Order: sequence, then structure tokens, then C-alpha cells
Amino acid sequence: MKRVAVFLLLIFIGCSRVFAQGNDLQLARQFAANGETDKALEIYQKLYKQNNELYFQMYVSTLLSAKKFEDAENIAKKMVKKHPKDYGYQITLGTIYTQQGTIDKANALYEELLKSLPADQNEINNVASQMYSANNAEYAIKIFLQGRKVLHNDKLFSFELVTLYRYKRDKVNLTEQYLDLFPENPQLLNQAETVLGSLYEGAADYDMLRIALLKRIQKDPQQTIYVNLLIWQYLQQKDFDQALNQAIALSRRSNDDGTTIFDLCNTLIYNQAYDTAIRGYEYLITRGKTGQYYIPARIELINTKNLKVTSGKYVQSDLVALETDYLGLLTEFGKNSSTLFAMQKVANLQAFKLHKLPEAQKILEETLTLPNVSPRVLASCKLDLGDVYLLNGQPWEATLLYSQVEKDFNNESIGQDAKLKNAKLAYYIGDFTWAKGQLDVLKAATTQLIANDALNLSLLIADNLEADSAGNALKVYARADMLIFAQQTDKAMITLDSIDKKFPNNALVDDILMAKARILIQQKDYNGAIPLLKKIVAEHPTDLWADDAVFMLGDIYDNNLNDKEQAKSYYQKIITDYPGSLLINESRKRFRILRGDKPVS
Repeated sequence: MKRVAVFLLLIFIGCSRVFAQGNDLQLARQFAANGETDKALEIYQKLYKQNNELYFQMYVSTLLSAKKFEDAENIAKKMVKKHPKDYGYQITLGTIYTQQGTIDKANALYEELLKSLPADQNEINNVASQMYSANNAEYAIKIFLQGRKVLHNDKLFSFELVTLYRYKRDKVNLTEQYLDLFPENPQLLNQAETVLGSLYEGAADYDMLRIALLKRIQKDPQQTIYVNLLIWQYLQQKDFDQALNQAIALSRRSNDDGTTIFDLCNTLIYNQAYDTAIRGYEYLITRGKTGQYYIPARIELINTKNLKVTSGKYVQSDLVALETDYLGLLTEFGKNSSTLFAMQKVANLQAFKLHKLPEAQKILEETLTLPNVSPRVLASCKLDLGDVYLLNGQPWEATLLYSQVEKDFNNESIGQDAKLKNAKLAYYIGDFTWAKGQLDVLKAATTQLIANDALNLSLLIADNLEADSAGNALKVYARADMLIFAQQTDKAMITLDSIDKKFPNNALVDDILMAKARILIQQKDYNGAIPLLKKIVAEHPTDLWADDAVFMLGDIYDNNLNDKEQAKSYYQKIITDYPGSLLINESRKRFRILRGDKPVS
């Protein structure tokens, strides 16, 4: 019984000590948190004497906080002497030297540590991790590199080095480390592109990557991953021709299926490098009709040429060549539901760019007779044909088609678009009362663009009929508006200039300014449009087009002239000066993006 009692007493004493230490530790931490360092030190010193290893780091950290460097150095040296194989104590001593300002001592200690590294991969990893935890990434890197030498394996610790080089923003070594990893880890390409893209700061960095890649390709031309990264490098530098050249060379060498080229062309189109994308699609077409991408490339080639035209980056010969391509596609594959898109595109080109109205009308009339066409696509063709009828002097045929679509899709956006076209037709031919009635209904349209267009046109009619009940000046303005719709801009400008001569003191001053600004924007003459829009804002700040002019100025500076500060000021002006504008939500969104606000999740 006595033995049992003594054993229980010893357990009780041990538990009491542990409990007491726990309370002391909590109290020391509280003192340290409150800035009462001396009180914390007193407790840590007592705990350290009870258990050197357990309380060493806490005691040293508190000594350093109190700037008692000599005391910290002395106990660290004792622990190094007591545990010469535990590199953690040496790293702590080096940290003490660093905080003392004796960097040379710290470096000398670390260099000795490097020389004594064991030939043990796990231990090397552990030492480097401790060095990194001590906020010394530089020597953590040196430990890994020395570890490679000790273990005679240059491929070890690659992922750890990537992390450390990225942390230190060491672009050169990070680049080389990724290039070393690629042959056996090609799946890292996307990660590398993201990481390098976030670190590289300009042309010099990308040039460094290009030179490094060309050396690797020359040394090991079979490693296609280097070529893929080189293509990415050229894309970042906006050197689109070189990117495609490398991709085509790789495609020929590997005799692939063309997927890389096809995907690259999508990227080129996104960057508006239309000519280069066209060259890429032409390469895919030359591989023959049996190729996987022959038909998609034929289609996308024409679509890209169409994008080039609609972006305004074309000459007249481009229009003729595009028409020829569309007609060639229809000849090769026939006119059917699968090629209906090409019929619509070529008709649109003929009607609005080449002004071949009879040819456009004929093709669109054929679309209405094709079998297996969905009702919605058929409705789209009817609206296109209605537009051509209108331009071709056949308003009644146009309104018949618009009305059919409006009836078939009454509560849908395409039906509301048809209703708006009907209202505009009446406006173009001078039937303002009927047009305004239709427009007033559309002011509540579910599509904001339609609602905004309807509201503006309704107000335009109302304001000018109030000033001139006969609407004589408005009829001339409506004809100019129709010429703008038909993209006959020279005739539209002449017609707009004639209004003031025929009808002095008319109420269309700001409307004429807006119409001319839109023509110039359509012609990509943004610098010509800006003074007209600014004149509307300055001289007609409460009239119909004021908020539109402010928003358009913001849009031009934002998306065409790349002047983000100017753009931000105009978007903010909508918010502050025109709180009732239909454009306020879009302005607020764009303003927040330019200000750098984080998107709301």
C-alpha cells in the first residue's frame, strides 16, 4: 500500500508541475502581448531552466524583443554546443547575430552550416524549411543547392526552389528552374505562364525568357514544350506574327492535327490581330480537305475577314475579297441550313458595305425558302430582309416582315426589336405620330438597349414636333438618320448640313451634333467625334443627348484612346450629374472597374 501511495503522490506532484507550467506559460504570453516584456522574461527564464529545449525559442524571442542580444546569444551558443547536430539552434544563433547587426557573423555561421550538411534528403529539406521560417529565404535556397551537390542529384528540390525563387521575385533563376522542370513535367506549362506573367515587368524580362528558350530549343529541338512557351512569350509581347511562325513550324515538324494553330487563331482574333489569324486559317486550309480543321478553318477565315471589315481596319479591296470568299463557300457547300449564316453575312456585306441591294435582297429571300431552319433563325433572316427592303425603297414589304416577327415573338427581345424596327420605319418615312405611339410602348421593353433607343427617339420626336408641328426639319433629319443606318455617311453629312440652311433656328442643334458624332465614331474617327460630344455636354447639358454624350466620351477614352483617367471622370459625371439616366448602372460598373474595386462575389 505504501508503494502505491508513494506512486500516486509522485503522479500528483508531476501533474501539479505541468499544470503550474501551463499557467505560467499562459501568463507569460499575456504579459508579452500587453508589452510587459520584463515580467514575461522573468517567467520564461524560470520555464527555460526547467526545460531548455521546450522553452528555448519562446525565451530567445522574448529576449530579442527586449533587445537583450547578449543574453540571447549566450543561451543560443550553449544550446549549439549541447546539440551540435541540431541545425535549428545554429539558425537561431544566426538570427540573433542578424538582429544585432553583425551580419558577417551570421553569414559565417551559415556558411559553416552549409559545409556540414549531411547526405540526407529529408534532413536537408528540414534545415532549409527552418531557415525559411527564420525569414532567410536566401540561405534556404543555398541549402537546397548545396544539398544537390551533397546528394549528387541536380534534379532534387526543384519544386521547393520554384517556391523560394518566386517568393524572392528572382525572375532569372525562377525561369531557369521552370525550364529545367519542363521535360519531365510538361503539365507545369500553364502554371509557369501564370507565375511568370505575374512577375515579369517589361520587355527586358520577356527578352530574357526568349533567349533562354532559344538556347534550350537549339540544344534539345525535340522538346516541344519550349516552343509552346516561346509562342506564349511572343503573344505577351504582342509579336503575333512570330507567335504564328513558331506555331506553324512546330505543327509541320510534329505533323499534328492543327489544334494548336486553330486555338492560337482564336487568341489572335481576341487581340484583333486579324491579318495574322487569317494567315493561320489559310495554313490549316492548305493542309487539305481531309484535315480535321478544313471546314472550321474555312468558316472562321471568312468570319475573321468579316471582323476585320466591321472593325474598320480594311480597304475597299478587302470588301470585294470577303464577298468572293462567302460566295465561294456557298458554291462549295451549297445553300442550306448549315451555310445560312454565310448567306446572312454576305447579304449584310452587300447591303451595308458594298451597297448591292438587289443582290442582298435575292440571297435573303432564298433564306426564307430553306428547309430545316429554326423559327428564331428564320425570324432573324426576316428582320435582315426587312432592312434591305427598307433601304431598297420597299417600306410596305419591310413592315410586313417586321410585323410577322413581332407577332410570332411578341414577348421576347427579338419581337421587341422587330417592333422598334417598325417604329423607326414610320419615323424614317415621316409618320411621326404612329412611330411615337409604338416607341412609347417600347420604353418599358425588357432589353435596356431597346428601351433606351425607344425613349430617345420618342423624346426626339416630341421635342421637335412641339417646336415645329409640321415636323419639316425633323423629316430631313429622319432622312439623314436613315442614310446613317444605310452606312451612306457622305450623303448623311450633306443632308445634316442642309437642315440649318433650309430651316434656320430649328430645334435640332444637339441632335445634329450627335448624329455627326455617331458618323465619325462609325468611321473610327474618335478624335473628330470628341469635340462634337463635348459641345453637346457644354452647350446642351439638360437636353436629350447630354447623358449619352457624356457616356460616349467615357467609352471612347476607355476602349479606344486608352485614357482611363478621362474615362473615369466621364463615368463619374453620369453618376453625379445624371442620376436618372438609363446609363447610370453601366457607368457605375465601369467606374468601379477603373477605380480598381474588387468584384462583388
